Amino acid sequence: MKHEGSSDEMMTDEKWQAIISNDAAYNHQFFYAVKTTGIFCKPSCKSRIPKKENVRIFQNAEEALSAHFRPCKRCKPTNERLPDNDWVALITAYIDKNYSDKLTLETLAEMSHGSPYHLHRTFKRISGITPVVYIQQIRINTAKNLLLQNDVPIADIGKAVGIPNIPYFITLFKKMIGHTPAQYRQFHNKSEGLNK
Repeated sequence: MKHEGSSDEMMTDEKWQAIISNDAAYNHQFFYAVKTTGIFCKPSCKSRIPKKENVRIFQNAEEALSAHFRPCKRCKPTNERLPDNDWVALITAYIDKNYSDKLTLETLAEMSHGSPYHLHRTFKRISGITPVVYIQQIRINTAKNLLLQNDVPIADIGKAVGIPNIPYFITLFKKMIGHTPAQYRQFHNKSEGLNK
């Protein structure tokens, strides 16, 4: 998602200091958006401090919204909450893109500016499964594709999909698919041979 716009203000040392010290005195002077999360906040927001190069400054919430940034769930810069469906979509998109990283409820909550408990409860209510189950599904589905595409060692596939603990990877794969990764690859390679 590209965030274009000509209404950006310059990042000054004063504004950066206000952001990193969560200074509420600046709340009505500017808003800041984080390019990597697509979320914008008040300077007083208690979320994790972003990298300075990922920050854009806006004079008001309307400018940030028109540049396609979403309001933070934690500091509510528009004084309203991001709808739960949009929030879960944001989290889902983040998981889809970063499934191979170490993802925890805390990581996801930090990224999406919410609490782990609220995230877990809301994600399950909207999608019908917990964030952990969703992450596992993405990882195992990706592993299935990798197993069929090449002869990469199973341990390397586990690492590639974000599950470096190989016994756990094999156990989870078998629990979700009904076969170990080796059995799955072998079965599908045989059926490919029969179809030729």
